Amino acid sequence: MSNIVIKAENISKQYRLGEVGTGTLSHDLTRLWAKIRGKEDPFLRIGEENNRSVKGESDYVWSLRDINFEIEKGDAIGIIGRNGAGKSTLLKLLSKITKPTTGNIYLDGRVASLLEVGTGFQPMMTGRENIYLNGAILGMSRKEITKKFDEIVDFSGVERYIDTPVKRYSSGMYVRLAFAVAAHLESEILIIDEVLAVGDVEFQKKCLGKMGDISHNEGRTVLFVSHNMAAIKTLCNKGIVFEKGRLIEQGDINYAIDKYFSIRADIKGESNKEYKEGEGPGSNKVELMGYKLINDRNEPITSFNLYEDAYIEVVFRIKEETTKNDFFYPNLHFFDREGSCTLVSCASREQAVNGLGNYSARFHIPKYTFNSGIYEVGIAITVYPGTEVHFYLNPAMIFGITEEDLSFRKFPYTGPMPGLMCDTLPKNTMKL
Repeated sequence: MSNIVIKAENISKQYRLGEVGTGTLSHDLTRLWAKIRGKEDPFLRIGEENNRSVKGESDYVWSLRDINFEIEKGDAIGIIGRNGAGKSTLLKLLSKITKPTTGNIYLDGRVASLLEVGTGFQPMMTGRENIYLNGAILGMSRKEITKKFDEIVDFSGVERYIDTPVKRYSSGMYVRLAFAVAAHLESEILIIDEVLAVGDVEFQKKCLGKMGDISHNEGRTVLFVSHNMAAIKTLCNKGIVFEKGRLIEQGDINYAIDKYFSIRADIKGESNKEYKEGEGPGSNKVELMGYKLINDRNEPITSFNLYEDAYIEVVFRIKEETTKNDFFYPNLHFFDREGSCTLVSCASREQAVNGLGNYSARFHIPKYTFNSGIYEVGIAITVYPGTEVHFYLNPAMIFGITEEDLSFRKFPYTGPMPGLMCDTLPKNTMKL
């Protein structure tokens, strides 16, 4: 017997912008006439990829295009991609909320999905009634639901409000009960979108533990969408990466995460950035003018070797008179591929600046500071004294660190722990 529980064959999903359905009667008649004659839908030959940053020429957009994959029983799959890449559209197709424009999806088993807060809940009904309603939608008998009822309520932590109409629940309570229902009722496939971000940290950990138990111990299949790479890596054994509606990587979760970050680095190209005056992020007092990653030869780079030094230069402008006690300073926040903050570096109190003008700061990244991989950098301008933040651009910069000479692994660095250092801030304009 085949171990495949989900199979997608050449699935695509097309939308017409600003319209419901195809938008016009003439388009519907054209499609119908083509179908009667056994011809291809003429509107499938038009349309553009789903790129939100570019003004298109067509009203038709392909949210997904020519997607093929197979998922085995018991797999925990991380669906990875930027906003607008097609992740949620895929989950809607798998949940049968909408139909693919082309292609076929085969599912072996019942599907429980949690795609947004309160999915499948009737607001006027109580929590108790919604548990039975959701179970019935999944095809479970009342006896089966009753058997799981106490576990669901205990996991959700909303026992006191179980007989209250869910329209009076907070968004966090909604998610708690909705996840508990989806996770405990006997479905073979569990689909979870990013709604867990609504809950508190303790409940998120509880949910991840439950999903891991569902996949590893109960042999059920889990599809999980999240931008939290640490959660994806902890829970999932395989990953599927989407970009502009196309599947570009599937397989081991570590390779999938690496592919996702390499795409982000290639697309953004933001290791070096310059803003015109008045166009950079900031406030009425200060704005960012630019930043760049450079090597020892002062050359702009997008990546460097772990045993080489590198520098990040930040240029900003103070554009409004401040009090003599307000001093501005830049600070950098470094994040690894899993989204964890690995290091924060900032100028010292003595290096903070005051007064109108353009200022530049150079942050030194000594060799061996980071392991090889992809890193994101957030840039902020803060005021001494206090914690007033005038802007925080995150991620501003994405860069890679390579390890080309593997012989260095035989001679580990045993010197003092390096750290980032910020040079003195000269009052002049630095050309990026």
